[in-house]
Amino acid sequence: MKIMRHVGTAGIAVGAAAVLVACGTDPEAVDTSGRQAGAAAAPSAAAQVECGGKSPLSAEGSSAQKTAMDIFVQQYGRKCSGQRLNYNASGSGAGVKQFNNGQVDFAGSDSPLSADKGEVEAAKQRCAGAEAWNLPLVVGPIALAYNIAGVDNLTLDAEVTAKIFSGGIKNWNDPAVKAVKGNESVNLPDRPIQVVFRSDESGTTDNFQKYLSAAAKDVWTQGDGKAFKGGVGNGADKSNGVVETVKGADGAITYVESSFAKDGVKTAKLDSGSGGVELTPENVAKSLDSAAFKSEGSNDLALDLDAIYGSNIPRAYPLLLATYEIVCSKYSDPEVAKAVKGFLTVAATDGQQPLAEKGFVPIPQGLQEKVLASAKAIA
Repeated sequence: MKIMRHVGTAGIAVGAAAVLVACGTDPEAVDTSGRQAGAAAAPSAAAQVECGGKSPLSAEGSSAQKTAMDIFVQQYGRKCSGQRLNYNASGSGAGVKQFNNGQVDFAGSDSPLSADKGEVEAAKQRCAGAEAWNLPLVVGPIALAYNIAGVDNLTLDAEVTAKIFSGGIKNWNDPAVKAVKGNESVNLPDRPIQVVFRSDESGTTDNFQKYLSAAAKDVWTQGDGKAFKGGVGNGADKSNGVVETVKGADGAITYVESSFAKDGVKTAKLDSGSGGVELTPENVAKSLDSAAFKSEGSNDLALDLDAIYGSNIPRAYPLLLATYEIVCSKYSDPEVAKAVKGFLTVAATDGQQPLAEKGFVPIPQGLQEKVLASAKAIA
């Protein structure tokens, strides 16, 4: 099943118009592109929030989703007075470990649980025999953020990117970089490339390496995973850490969730074969057209992004990640289950529209409805 594309950053989709009517608010006019002008990201008609349960909830994990989680927590407190959630942005790897060890109520991760690494089975034990579900709540592009003095417009393709992050290309004036379409008139300096990678285990690293494995499989043979496998560069802790390191080093480049790529770094365009594509919410939304679920017909909503990573969709930005909340399908404590369900419902509805202002892409309505159904099914 393909996910419905998000058609703009102003609201969730034109289908929300019916919801606005049901809520007693007159919908704005819909323009010819199908975007509802000025509409807020209203909850689905079925998205009734049952507040209460454990407070504060505890969660830990992805630093890439920290900004989004701050928004979700704020909206949760507004919708459910007195309810709180404490989120520790320790990184995806740490969050999954803490969840599987029973130290937090749910985890935030930039990649779904891995069966090969034993995470699925460990989560099942943590959930007292019940399955753990991966529920995507944030879609964010991964930026190739760089700091090269005098270079404001850089385009990279997957093959060149793979060579940079594996040490095959060491200087910015390498002919292979110059040969990427869009760089013909760019004055690339004779300057060493300084690769900066995540030193902590990270779902951002995992998704970045999956992209390289899919889009540059003949060059990137190291595989994927939450630990960086390029073998070159310097590590920095968490999303803020890699960006701050790049800011301080002329000639540096990193991969980072796009909401962190600002103030002191620039973002490269990506060419999948149809020319350089700028990182914008609209261009990321185009990529979502080819996304599918790993388990069709399940409440576990792990996305299969391989089709996106290896695609050549005109004007689509292919390098993205989906941030998941990893939850038990059944909790031993009903008070925890009640609070988790309430939080997820608010995050999937009221929490979505503000994300666009922070560089994320609000989840499409089709995916929103599935997340709400999964949240409702938690016992």
